[in-house]
Amino acid sequence: MKILSPRVLRALERFNAAYPWDHNAHYHRWILRQLPRRFDRALDVGSGSGDLARLLAGRADAVQAVDSDPVITAQAQKLTPSGLPVTFTVADAIAELPADPYDVITCVATIHHLPFTLALTRFRRHLAPGGTLVIVGLSRAQAPVDHLLGAVAIPANAAMGWLKNKGRPSQRPVSMTAPTRSADMTFDDIVREARDVLPGARLRRRLFWRYTLVWNQP
Repeated sequence: MKILSPRVLRALERFNAAYPWDHNAHYHRWILRQLPRRFDRALDVGSGSGDLARLLAGRADAVQAVDSDPVITAQAQKLTPSGLPVTFTVADAIAELPADPYDVITCVATIHHLPFTLALTRFRRHLAPGGTLVIVGLSRAQAPVDHLLGAVAIPANAAMGWLKNKGRPSQRPVSMTAPTRSADMTFDDIVREARDVLPGARLRRRLFWRYTLVWNQP
């Protein structure tokens, strides 16, 4: 479904390149609102530069941050103040997850790189009783509501980039070293498979081409 002409899209791409901002970090504060004020252990899967892991460390006794990319993991370690209870590990998010139970598991913009049902099953297995799983993910637009949210997100994305950069072109472009790919599951597919593995999971479409999933282990 075409919403804007190629010429307008190219202009928006140039604007967004000049005023970049982190769509995933936009949801970090929302994630914290889904969690208890204090908890023991947290696991952040696909931790990237470590921004969310460092926020979790403000509430947790210990945070295990896992990412498959050694370069960005090394950057995350350098950015983390000594004494903060965060351990960064280069590991496969499915095969090499730490075995300990966690009170909180977070996964932002990573699960579309993984076998979806298997990933949810592993997260459920590693979540302690009463624990909370929070996922911010990407889905493939299919339904009319997906395209409507995408249309709303286009001007909102430009406005957020302008505001976050205080109206000045950024000298610090957003970049990452890990390979990326587009999401191939629709939101309806995600809801159906998620609720098979995580009964009672709460899922919502969100702005900026994201959805959220929250589930509490009984």
